[in-house]
Amino acid sequence: MVERYYEKVYAGFLGMNIGIRLGAPIEPDVWTEERIFQTYGDLNGYVKDYINFAADDDVNGPVYFLRALDDRKETGTPVTPEDVAKAWLNYTRYLKGMFWWGGYGISTEHTAYMNLKMGIPAPLSGSAVCNGSTVAEQIGGQIFIDTWGLIHPGDPKKAADDGAAAASVSHDGEGLNGARFICACIAQAFTAQSIDEIVETGLNQIPEESLYYQVVKSVERFYRSNPGDFRGCFHMLEQDWGYDKYPGACHIIPNAGVCALALFYGNGDFSRTVEIACMCGWDTDCNAGNVGTIAGVYCGLSQIPDKYRRPINDSVVLSGISGYLNILDIPTYAKEIAAHGYAAIGEELENELRINPEEINFDFLLPGMTHNMRVSNPYYGTINPSGSNSYSDGNGLCILIDDMGYDSCRIYYKSFYGREDFSDERYSPVFSPKVYSGQRVIMELSVQWLKGQKLDLVPYIKTFGKHDIVEISFVDYPENEWFQVEFTIPDTKGDLVEEVGFIVRGSSFPEGTTTGYIHMNKFQVTGLADYEIDIAKQKEEFGTVTPFSTDGGNWTKQGEFLHFHRAEPAFAYTGNYYSKDYRVSALVKPLFGENHLMTVRAKGAMLGYGAGFSGQNRLAIYKNEYGYYILAETDYPWNMESTYLFEIEVRGQKIILSVNGVVILEAEDSSFQSGMFGFGSLSYGRTCFSDIKFTGLEG
Repeated sequence: MVERYYEKVYAGFLGMNIGIRLGAPIEPDVWTEERIFQTYGDLNGYVKDYINFAADDDVNGPVYFLRALDDRKETGTPVTPEDVAKAWLNYTRYLKGMFWWGGYGISTEHTAYMNLKMGIPAPLSGSAVCNGSTVAEQIGGQIFIDTWGLIHPGDPKKAADDGAAAASVSHDGEGLNGARFICACIAQAFTAQSIDEIVETGLNQIPEESLYYQVVKSVERFYRSNPGDFRGCFHMLEQDWGYDKYPGACHIIPNAGVCALALFYGNGDFSRTVEIACMCGWDTDCNAGNVGTIAGVYCGLSQIPDKYRRPINDSVVLSGISGYLNILDIPTYAKEIAAHGYAAIGEELENELRINPEEINFDFLLPGMTHNMRVSNPYYGTINPSGSNSYSDGNGLCILIDDMGYDSCRIYYKSFYGREDFSDERYSPVFSPKVYSGQRVIMELSVQWLKGQKLDLVPYIKTFGKHDIVEISFVDYPENEWFQVEFTIPDTKGDLVEEVGFIVRGSSFPEGTTTGYIHMNKFQVTGLADYEIDIAKQKEEFGTVTPFSTDGGNWTKQGEFLHFHRAEPAFAYTGNYYSKDYRVSALVKPLFGENHLMTVRAKGAMLGYGAGFSGQNRLAIYKNEYGYYILAETDYPWNMESTYLFEIEVRGQKIILSVNGVVILEAEDSSFQSGMFGFGSLSYGRTCFSDIKFTGLEG
């Protein structure tokens, strides 16, 4: 494996998200290159402050479509368009989130998705024959493929091949050239000695006669003659390669020119590279995201400045079908990418990069990592005050507590988000909590007070619906040595957990204030969950009812009931995506229609199990594997407007369905060992659900 592989993967993915966040506010057409300069001058930082940055298609695609490698049955062979097409269908909510739903024949991704839904296989789904060259050659060919470059360090050919295979689900022609070029550049950045080497490697993976090759060479020629004039280079692009010459909403060729321009004129400086990509206008977040990945890998972590890194805070949110996966911890995800990289070359993964996806385990492995830890009061508390870690070995989180008297500050992990946590609703993110009642929290801390008296440390959680702060117990801790804080997350009585951490509390008068450091070397949430979902304590937002991610249908909160109205198949999902053995129950009240189901071990829209009323006086257990199939079915009398207690237990290969406390059906299947739970239907109708309970089981 290449040297510092994990660090460079982390820096590359971080760089991609920095570029996206920098470019997103100035992406709309009103923001021309001239207007950006008139308004902001020479960009040297984010132009907009967000409460939290909402989801973006430029992140959704690279994360969710790479999951094709997790879901396919064959391993050790190159990824195929069919593999990635299945990920499109499995992780995308119809007309919600993921990508731009701009209309069939207008939005390339919308068009390709509908083709797949109608049974047109990949790569025909994205071909120019099927969709025309205008649709096939929009910018999406290169904006959803960064992760394929990250898993092939130093192997641009494999990166280009995988990237093109993934892009061919939706794109063709120059769109595929863009995928090949960007992926090859990312792969080469792991070992390259110069930006020229990176660009030349990318060009070697596409035909010389292609427009993509020609626009990059045109930029290179201008740069060689005018190395200090990136604006002049952009004006050349406007004149010779501009939007007026390439039809569609956002063609790849003009933006390919901007990517090449930013790489050349950025000349190996991370900040300058993403800033130039944004100052040119056009598709700012896409272009800055692509070159941010390349520059992040090439420059490494130490060259990404704190002003860009700190607001990211090691976390992004997504808008795919799993609310649990939609809360993404960047250091942990970088380990997932690295695991694919090691697997691609047949090497054993390093122990420190191994993860258990069913639990949270933050180790602050690299300098400056925060794992989305936060402070409630920045007057008293600062995370990593120097912009990197304070340990001599570079590991761990540092929290400065400064001048605290009779007051407090919460140090916490943000485990759930609501609408009030965002400035906008970009790409409709939806969430399921990352932590639950019944789980065990373990923190490894060290405290050094520089002046003043010893402050109290009190573990706590905060609920989402009522915003209650539930304190656990006072911690009697030693100073200047490591100690562990452990506690079980208490029963939240149907509410969700949105914060978990500890409170730092003082009790002295101002003249006796305390200053010092708290170091965190470990933050872990482990063990089996045992919780309820009280619909009365939930909220309607982002087009759904918390904490569900919905795919079709109309889902509303009606008092204590989750009301579900649909005219076609539709489902809602929640819970830990990696939950294995568990028991889930709910009261189910059919109001209209003949199909009323609960789902278990759902891996997305196309994978999992379901059980419930399958027709008039019928009860069934289903398997969903790109289509629902009955595993077991029996007669069972049921009536409209009556309420039934459904309970489904999944343990090992067994699926057991009980109604009103009596086991009615059992089935065995080994296809899916973990997944979300939820509700849904395969046909029209109305249903109410309530009293939802989940209990994790020992395997």
